[in-house]
Amino acid sequence: MAEPTHNPRTILALDLGTTTGWALRGYDSLITSGTVSFRPGRFDGGGMRYLRFTGWLTEIDRLSGPVAAIWFEEVRRHAGTDASHIYGGLMATLTAWAELRGVPYEGVPVGTIKRHASGKGNADKAAMVAAVRARGFSPADDNEADAIAILLWAIETNGGVA
Repeated sequence: MAEPTHNPRTILALDLGTTTGWALRGYDSLITSGTVSFRPGRFDGGGMRYLRFTGWLTEIDRLSGPVAAIWFEEVRRHAGTDASHIYGGLMATLTAWAELRGVPYEGVPVGTIKRHASGKGNADKAAMVAAVRARGFSPADDNEADAIAILLWAIETNGGVA
């Protein structure tokens, strides 16, 4: 009897921020998710957040990879200057990490993710968490819910090649 076919590619989805939400579809097709904090310590220099993010990406790639593709929430508007600087630094770190390894990456607009998950392009955080829970997941917060929603969008809208 032939083995069922599956897509053995590890896919990573990220909601970038000081608390980064992540969702991963492993080579075994199982989906895991969570959050990781890149809040700087009291005595950390300005670049330590980004070095820790680089280390975390490398560890995900080593333990669950190799990562074949990365999708992340593409934010065009931020509530504050600090948030936009942090997002830009994390995005620069992510794209440099991916470029060095030849891993394709793509930003997905916020409205696209919200519309796919909840049916509304302007869904609030509670609606996003509820939409992801309705799909059988148990996100701890909106960061994890957004990452799961990005992963589901990537898998479901890319013809299964994600």
